[in-house]
Amino acid sequence: MPEKENARVLDGLPLDWVRAFEAAARLGSFTAAALETGLTQAAISQRIANLEGRLATRLFIRQARGIALTVEAEAWLPHATRALSLLHHSAQDIFGTRAQRLTVMASASVTRGWLVPRLAKLEDRARLHLSFETLMVEAESDAGRGRVVARYGAGHWPGLRAAQLFPEELAPVASPALLADGTDWTTLPRIAVTGPRAGWSDWGGETAIAPLRFDSMIAAQAAAEDGAGVLLASLPLCAGALAAGRLARVGAHSLSPPNSYWLTARSEDISERRWRALCRAFCTQGDPA
Repeated sequence: MPEKENARVLDGLPLDWVRAFEAAARLGSFTAAALETGLTQAAISQRIANLEGRLATRLFIRQARGIALTVEAEAWLPHATRALSLLHHSAQDIFGTRAQRLTVMASASVTRGWLVPRLAKLEDRARLHLSFETLMVEAESDAGRGRVVARYGAGHWPGLRAAQLFPEELAPVASPALLADGTDWTTLPRIAVTGPRAGWSDWGGETAIAPLRFDSMIAAQAAAEDGAGVLLASLPLCAGALAAGRLARVGAHSLSPPNSYWLTARSEDISERRWRALCRAFCTQGDPA
């Protein structure tokens, strides 16, 4: 189709026709698209028929048990999704007057030790309904509209944008009271944390069994502050306790594992402007490239 003729086809193209197509193609069902958009199935079908007529192209193959996309529709779907997402988020950023809802899912350790101390740096807080939810099992933390998730790993999750919160660094810490009389920290009980991060077995070939084990860094840190033993702690997450003197490092050696915590979200679930603001507030590298 010549360029000028193609431009005329798109002139005045109703946005609700494109929205009906995108929802039906993404969800694989006219019925599901109707539920998402608040329209009837007949209205979805009519809008798509109008769009097919305007484009002079078949977009769906109607089958007895559902619908299938044509080759042209499969090629156009990601472009339509991105375009509608851009319109939605830009309208929210520029014209939105009501507070936007944002949910941050993270472990209690990350929320308390890293995110909360940096809340004051988050721009445009007055326009946010901000919720923090404790992440119990990362595998069950699905992305969603207006939701970001703090994950532990190497920074690669298919379909998700990711920005590192901080480079991880681990080192032994203990209550200053345990060390006041010059006690050799290597003779003290070990405190361990269950989970994916490096542990005592990674500490210079340390093989001693930790008599105390917790399922979160925040609980293990509380035990260390109370004098229960020595914890191989995340220094970024216990920076507040170290600065306040509730914990003290023992020795100068530390571990720098390749994995750390990352802020993640689907591109279509959060606007570029909001994502950059979150990165500037919570990530050590600030604004993503």
